[in-house]
Amino acid sequence: MKQQNKRTLMLIVCTFTYLLIGAAIFDALEAETEEHQKGMLEDLDYFYRAKYNISTVDWKIMETVMIKAIPHKAGTQWRFTGAVYFATTVITTIGYGHSTPLTWSGKCFCMAYATTGIPLGLVMFQCIGERLNTFVAFVLKAIKKCLRFRNTEASQTDLIVVIGTMSSVVIFAGAAGFSYFEGWGYFDAIYYCFITLSTIGFGDFVAMQKEGVLANRPEYVAFSLIFILFGLNTFAALMNLLVLRFITANTADERAQALEAEAARASAVHVEGDIIQHSKANGSICSGHERELPERREAPTKEIYYRTVEDDGASVCSCTCYRPQRSAHPLDYASKRSSGRMKAPKHYTVRRSPTKISHLLPMETFIQDSDDEGRDRESESRETNTFLRSSGKRKRHSF
Repeated sequence: MKQQNKRTLMLIVCTFTYLLIGAAIFDALEAETEEHQKGMLEDLDYFYRAKYNISTVDWKIMETVMIKAIPHKAGTQWRFTGAVYFATTVITTIGYGHSTPLTWSGKCFCMAYATTGIPLGLVMFQCIGERLNTFVAFVLKAIKKCLRFRNTEASQTDLIVVIGTMSSVVIFAGAAGFSYFEGWGYFDAIYYCFITLSTIGFGDFVAMQKEGVLANRPEYVAFSLIFILFGLNTFAALMNLLVLRFITANTADERAQALEAEAARASAVHVEGDIIQHSKANGSICSGHERELPERREAPTKEIYYRTVEDDGASVCSCTCYRPQRSAHPLDYASKRSSGRMKAPKHYTVRRSPTKISHLLPMETFIQDSDDEGRDRESESRETNTFLRSSGKRKRHSF
């Protein structure tokens, strides 16, 4: 199994295991509190219905009115200031749920607006996060040069530590501001800041929902929007670095596998047409040596030459069914061919590919003396001519 597949399978298993562990912990922490709160609300419901003699229908109506009135406490939600706040929660995918479109046209436009705005916002935060990482790396490099460190380059670990610290500062500073404006406890404010910047957006804590805040506190509205946008940029930079480490690991594995495949391909024996070639020899039939062309091909002369298997491009076979054929020089052949005194030399081709190619593997090259080589060629030529005369002049052989 490939390394990438192993890592993907491990991520799937770890993610589902993490989900199950989280569910078990939340069950242990929140189940009992939920039951207690539910029982308390049921007791209050029964008490007030009995005290004021309210029917079940009237009580349901009162509950609906109280729930629907919550978004309107801050003022008109759909004026320009409130609409800007809502649009920000849409394209950043925070989605508190404090206000939602009610008309058919508003719902349709919200879907179309989110379809375009969410990718645009993600790309913007991603680009700003990358620029922020580049700036932090530049500052770290300058600081290391001033302190005369040996290694002045900013590593990914350094960037993660610095950007993580910046994100923590943004959360703690924002929590102080929201605790002041909203009157929340500092821990609840930290919880709200983290849920907002991580774009979870439960909606249990929503800023700017007090009486007339949208219309009467423009400085608070500006603070909230700046906090959301700047905080999301720092979180995007941090997520960018964390994801980059995983992508870098995957890329390194892919590069290593590509190099291994290239090395295997370079040492493999492959078939091109009817010729068995060896990649290490640049297509040469003999392994370990590149085939050199005879010098007589560069300057044609009237001497006898020998047509070999390599020259014709025929199949290489270790058996003796094919021998080099002696023929005249190409210049003599062309003149005699035109006058009709000489026939074309016979070529032999492979009609069917062999089922076993163990005998077709690259052969070693042996260097002989010039005298012995000439005698061997004359002997092989005589054997070839004898074989051709016995097989017939016009017959085409295949093997």
